[in-house]
This record gives sequence, C-alpha cells and structure tokens, in this order.
Amino acid sequence: MGGEAEAGERQLGRVLSFGIPDTALGLVMGYVEDPWDRDAISLVCRHWCRVDALSRKHVTVAMAYSTTPELLFRRFPCLESLKLKAKPRAAMFNLISDDWGGSASPWIRQLSATFHFLKKLHLRRMIVSDDDISVLVRAKAHMLVSLKLDRCSGFSTPSLALIARSCKKLETLFLEESAIAENENDEWIRELATHNSVLETLNFFLTDLRASPEHLNLLVRNCRRLKTLKISECFMPDLTGLFRTAQTLQEFGGGSFEEPDQSVVNRNYENYYFPPSLHRLSLLYMGTNDLPILFPYSAALKKLDLQFAFLNTEDHCQIVQRCPNLETLEVRDVIGDRGLQVVAQTCKKLQRLRVERGDDDHGGLEDEQGRISQVGVMAVAQGCPELTYWAIHVSDITNAALEAVGTFSRNLNDFRLVLLDREAHITELPLDNGVRALLRGCTKLRRFAFYVRAGVLTDVGLGYVGEFSKGIRYMLLGNVGESDNGILQLSRGCPSLQKLELRGCLFSEHALAMAALQLKSLRYLWVQGYRASPNGADLMAMVRPFWNIEFIAPNQDGPCPDFRKQILAYYSLAGRRTDCPPSVIPLYPAF
Repeated sequence: MGGEAEAGERQLGRVLSFGIPDTALGLVMGYVEDPWDRDAISLVCRHWCRVDALSRKHVTVAMAYSTTPELLFRRFPCLESLKLKAKPRAAMFNLISDDWGGSASPWIRQLSATFHFLKKLHLRRMIVSDDDISVLVRAKAHMLVSLKLDRCSGFSTPSLALIARSCKKLETLFLEESAIAENENDEWIRELATHNSVLETLNFFLTDLRASPEHLNLLVRNCRRLKTLKISECFMPDLTGLFRTAQTLQEFGGGSFEEPDQSVVNRNYENYYFPPSLHRLSLLYMGTNDLPILFPYSAALKKLDLQFAFLNTEDHCQIVQRCPNLETLEVRDVIGDRGLQVVAQTCKKLQRLRVERGDDDHGGLEDEQGRISQVGVMAVAQGCPELTYWAIHVSDITNAALEAVGTFSRNLNDFRLVLLDREAHITELPLDNGVRALLRGCTKLRRFAFYVRAGVLTDVGLGYVGEFSKGIRYMLLGNVGESDNGILQLSRGCPSLQKLELRGCLFSEHALAMAALQLKSLRYLWVQGYRASPNGADLMAMVRPFWNIEFIAPNQDGPCPDFRKQILAYYSLAGRRTDCPPSVIPLYPAF
C-alpha cells in the first residue's frame, strides 16, 4: 500500500507539473519573488515544495524565535540571502526592556557552519557580539557581498575593522541606527578604503560613530563604485573634497551644519558642489541660513529627508517648491498644512511621504503653522496620486479627509496615521465612516496603522476594519474600540492578517484570545494594555499547537497596571524560548 501511495504521489506531481522538467520548473520559480506566491507554489504538491526549497534564494524570518537555523537550513538549503528580525517593533520606542533577548549567536554559528551559499545577511533589532562577527567573518569573508546590522547592538569598531579587512567582496555595509561601542575609533573606515574597491553602499547614518573627513575622502577615492554614502555627524564644509571626488555618488546622508566655534556668518555655500549623479539627500541640522546649498540641485532631487533639520514652515515651502521630481519626502510636522499644500502642488511624482512628530520644545519651530490637519491630508491625497507609502502625524482629522485618501490614493500599499494629543478637541467624532471609505478605496493596502484617541474609532469602526481589510497583512491599532465586541467584530474579517499590534485598547484577555483564534492567518500578536483576568487563565483560550504566549512585565519593582501589561504571542516551530530574562514570563508552553 505504501509503495502504491508513493507511486501515486509521484504521478500526481508529474501531472501538476504539466510535464515541465525539474530544471525548467526551477528556472520558472526563480522569477517568482513574492514570498506569498512562493508559499502558494510550495503547497501544490511535495514535488513542487522540493523544487521551491532548492530554488529559493531569499527568505525573511520575521521573528527569530519562530524557528531554528537548523530547521531553516533543512527547508531551504540553497539560500543566498537571509533577513532575520528579533526584538518586537515596540523596542524601537523603548517599550521593551533592553534584556528582552534577540541574541544572534545561535543563528550566526549555524549560518557559518551550514549555509554554504549565503552571500547576503540582514539582521534587524538583534544583539550581535564581537565574537559573533568574528565567527561570521572566518566562515563567510570570501563570499559576503552584503552585511546589514540594522538597529543592532553589542559589537564594537574593532569588529568593523575586521569586516573591512577580511570581506573584500563586500558591496553593502549597513549599520544605520545601531549602537556600536568604541565609537570614537574610525580606523575601520581607513581599513575599508584600503582593502575594498567594490563597495557600493556604506551606511552608518544615525549612529554615534566618528568619521574623519580624511578617511572619508580616502574611501571615495578608492571605492569608485560607491553609490550610497550615509554617515554620522561631520561638518559639511569639510566634505567639499569628498563630493568633488565621488562622481558616482547617488545618495548622501548625514554630515552636519553645526560645528562648535563656527560662526553662522562665516559660512559660505555659494561654491558648494554636489556631483550631478546625486539625487537623494538626508541632511542633519540644516538651518534657514544653510538652505542655499540645496537650491542649485533641488530640481534633480528624487529623495529629500529633512526630519533632522532646523527649518520652519516657510523654509519647507521654499525648498519643496523647487523639487518637482521628488519621489520620497521625509519631514517633521513643522511643515504644516501650508507646506503639504505646496507638496501637493509641486511633487506630482511623489511615491513615499513620511511626516514625523516634531519636537514640541525645540527652538519654537512648531508654531501655529506647524500643525497637520485634514486640510493638509486632503491636499496631498488630491495632488499626489502616485503615493504608495504614507505615514503621517496629525493634530486634527475628519471623515472627509480619510474619504479623500480612499478616493484619490488608490495606489497606497502602506498607510499609517497617528493622531497627536496636542489639541484638546478634534473636529469630528467618530471617524468610523472615514476609515471605512479609506479601506474600501485603497484596495492595494497591505500595511495599515491607525493610532488615535479614545472615541475616534468605535466598535462599529472596528467592524468596518475587519470587513474591508481583505489584503492587509500587518496592522497596528492604538486607543480604538469601546468594548470587547470591537475586537471580536474585527477578527471576523481580516482574512490575510498575519501580524497584529494593539496598544492602549484595553480589551479583555478572553476577547483577545477569541480574536486570535478567529484570525486564521495570524502568526504574531503584540498587545500593550489589556484587562487582565485574576490569574491570567483567560489567555489560555488561545492555546494551540506551535503557539507561544509570553507575558512581558515592564516593571519588576511593583504591581503592573493594566495599561502597561504586555502580551506577545507567535507561531514557533522552535518551542518555548530558553533564554527568557526575568521580565519575560512564558505562559505557554509552560515547560
């Protein structure tokens, strides 16, 4: 019987392959890059699953504790590229303790020993030690072409020097927002310039790493392929030679327009030079008097990041109206409604817009004009139809503005809105109908965040979210709903939702457990703020095979109020974590 079943399966595999030889099938699969499509292909039959396993070149592991490196290698033995994430997103906002976990050591040991084709490694929100880097370099230095340590910590500049000396094929070194020890030592940049001639991307933006102009100049002289250079603080007038040398540079970030003992009146940017290939800029601490440096190059810019600039609303209007070809714009909300109206009138090619919250106490820049409301949102929705990504912090919003997004921003695949608490009252409550219109119109949405205030999105609105979120895979909701019925109504829809984050919603444990069971595609749930049962037993209703449930206690010194309690639940083939700190209490599996 077993032989007949196996023969039948082989015959079924041949039928489903339509007579396509394995080699040809593998080549065809090589053109299928979307992981969801790949997953669907692998479920057709065991034969296609094996072909997928051997031909899959890249995998993203969204939660490092969801599997083991051994299991990953067994499933995909020919991987060339791996992206691995550990700490929850909440860690970026200091909502998770530093000792939560996320060590890269077990992964790097196994990757170094068995993943024989690995050329690209991207670690995000992980703890990477100097020993980890040493192990990785010994095993993979001869083949690594891309290494990204993204918001990581635990390593030092001597390890960067080791990478620079040893990885001579390295084309990308990415360290943005990582916490790196011995940051005053910039010898690693000189090592990189001396030993690497193929480097195309170097990024240590928003780190505390020191970078001397001498070593940076050496780098651009020796690395003639360099296209992206994002650095830490370095006085811009000291980089004039760098820009005259780096004729292939397409993106620059960092620098600084602030320098001790440098008087503003002595700055002269009339003859400042940027190479003609430079189209993407992210500049630090630029003030009103520094704006003329950009004016001759503005029309050619495709990306402009002014999140860390000291500019007021009028300054933003002055520069944006000179940038008709922008595809990406990142600013603070000091740009105001008036600035967004200029964006809408000028930037018809805009695809990505990020408006972060400004510093309310910084220099008085956030004046009356420096607020975002429905006026700015409606202007951008109507004026920038090519937007695919839009993250915005607003002080006021209406149903009509959200309806405008649903009507005009049909290409959005990622929309995130945060309603700030600056205003005592907002114009219109609730916003249920606006959210419904937005979700009905933006059918391409895959990621959706709506972080608001109590009363903005009712249980009825959460029902709309569930009904009209057919394709959304990631969702963040803050301060929404009125009762448990809201989350239960949401969970009856959202058929594609894999990752859900809730903050400040105060649903009960039982409702959260029932929602997790009803969301059939859910793989990851993070909650801060919920109504706890006396002994936590109600959470056990969501128990299922391969489902880890952990309680995260932010304060070990006393009772934890409901609004600070955290739950993290996720699918895992690796079983219960073995490295939980005292602040993480596994609820299931219990042993």
